Amino acid sequence: MAKGSKKVIYAALVGNLLIAITKGVAAAYTGSSAMLSEAIHSLVDTGNQVLLLHGMRRARRPADRHHPFGYGMELYFWTFVVAILIFAVGAGVSLYEGIQKIQHPHAIESAWVNYLVLSVAMVFEGAAWLIAYREFNRTRGKQGLVKALRRSKDPTVFTVLFEDTAAMLGLMVALVGIAVGEALNLPVLDGVASVIIGIILAVTAAALARESKGLLIGESADSELVEAITTLVDQEPGIKVVNETLTMHLGPEDVLLNLSVDFEDGLSSEAVEATVTSLEARIKADFPVVRRIFIEVQSWRAHLDNRQAEQKQRTEQTDA
Repeated sequence: MAKGSKKVIYAALVGNLLIAITKGVAAAYTGSSAMLSEAIHSLVDTGNQVLLLHGMRRARRPADRHHPFGYGMELYFWTFVVAILIFAVGAGVSLYEGIQKIQHPHAIESAWVNYLVLSVAMVFEGAAWLIAYREFNRTRGKQGLVKALRRSKDPTVFTVLFEDTAAMLGLMVALVGIAVGEALNLPVLDGVASVIIGIILAVTAAALARESKGLLIGESADSELVEAITTLVDQEPGIKVVNETLTMHLGPEDVLLNLSVDFEDGLSSEAVEATVTSLEARIKADFPVVRRIFIEVQSWRAHLDNRQAEQKQRTEQTDA
């Protein structure tokens, strides 16, 4: 995860920084609102990559007394901060600048500068997007794109992919808005393009916030992984029933596993201990992503009774 994710982030960081400077100079020279929105967009994306790298560094800290499960979920927090920045700064400033230009339109000077900068920016953004897409494609297997995005546990990759996709759309909108506005002598279209860019950023921020929120509050591992673990445990000699398999991602490559199992009647305590030790070793060997395992020994009947009691309590609380 770390090597591939860092490659994606560094590629986006360098590209966005250079593009932000170029767009900023072009916006100051031509007076284009759409170009200014794009410059702010690239600057925000540059800051976002810095935050993601900071989150990755913080997430690698070892577990301690205050955080016994480590700091892996801090990466999810910084991803959520990125979503807030895209919405508050990127979308907010773009919408404001666009509305100002619509209310007070003025012609763009030396529009060819904008065309040149936007064309070069599309090449750089396209290259960064391709790197992010290839890294994401490498990990998604045979899953569809949307399904893979929804199920991805590595926010660094899908964050950059979201950002670069929004950047490509924004560049196309800015290019069309400036070109059509100049051709029809309607400078107001420059402001309209800026507003559309703001909307694109707001939608991107909402999608990113939704994905990072699910990880931040505790998301289970993929159903295929859960089923594979359950099958492995069920085949272990001495196990009668797998009552429940609970998982939660503490990081992209860090899964917490909690098992409730019922052992065959008549097993000695030594046999139960040996089975638990064997299970932990097999699970960690077959599924390296599972870092922490807790196994609860409980009869299937007691487990079922507890579940029914919990369900009844939740129903009563809901009715109240």
